[in-house]
Amino acid sequence: MLCGADPVIVWNSFCLGMSMKELSMEIILEHNLVRIRSDFKTINAPWMQAYIRLHMKEALFLPGAMLIFHHKAYVRERERFIRQLCSHYAIAHEYSESFYLKSILKYSDKPIKIELHSLSERECVGIELFASDATTVALSLYTPNPFVMGYLSAQLEDYIEHIDTSSMVVSLNDDKAKVRFERLMNKHHALHFQLQYYYDSLLMQRLYDIYYDKEFEEHEIHTMMQHYTVLECHVGASQDALKRSYKKLARVYHPDRVYSEDSKIVHRYTQKFQLLQEAYTALRIVS
Repeated sequence: MLCGADPVIVWNSFCLGMSMKELSMEIILEHNLVRIRSDFKTINAPWMQAYIRLHMKEALFLPGAMLIFHHKAYVRERERFIRQLCSHYAIAHEYSESFYLKSILKYSDKPIKIELHSLSERECVGIELFASDATTVALSLYTPNPFVMGYLSAQLEDYIEHIDTSSMVVSLNDDKAKVRFERLMNKHHALHFQLQYYYDSLLMQRLYDIYYDKEFEEHEIHTMMQHYTVLECHVGASQDALKRSYKKLARVYHPDRVYSEDSKIVHRYTQKFQLLQEAYTALRIVS
């Protein structure tokens, strides 16, 4: 059953006369996006997890959602996923699979956004961090979680020295590795999981001793780490590197460059530009 008019097509169980409590999945075809809203159980289904794991590295993770872009190398896997998606949806609602499949395949080159119906379904996962020296960090999950381990390994795969089912050791020998690690520490969402990192002052001292030498408080170091992440630089980057990155990002996010009447987009760019200004100003003062 179709709800709404083209170019936005919505299929959901609410349209079939079911209550919102019974709602398990929505498929929304927008102008340039396939949006899949689902519950925790469906997202954890093997066929869904297989497709998600395939795109762990390049996907964009948001609170309670992930955005998967079209990738030429995974065309067959994408079509297989779409067929499984349509089959799952059609069986659940006793409709013809071919009807849904034909429509979704028209969007085969569009991004797919998978999101939870309710953020209250998110599960918290604890991750302990320990630095044995200035370039070696161990990450350990308090309880085994294949999805989160897959997410962490995808983000840090180029720097992993050892990995098992619930822990890994990474080497941060260059600036690129440190930027990647710091960016990960500032991200606390992996689709339906809330990530909570736990570490003590010893880790901060070993990784960022340059700031302890200056007698900064730990909360001040955390704030500076966030500033470096905003500027897409590693902690301790030179003033020249900070300046180059700031100029590049400021050109992209300057409000005058936003050609959109959408107030949300304008606000997002303005907010990002303000964060860039705050971060650059703060780090110039510190240095």
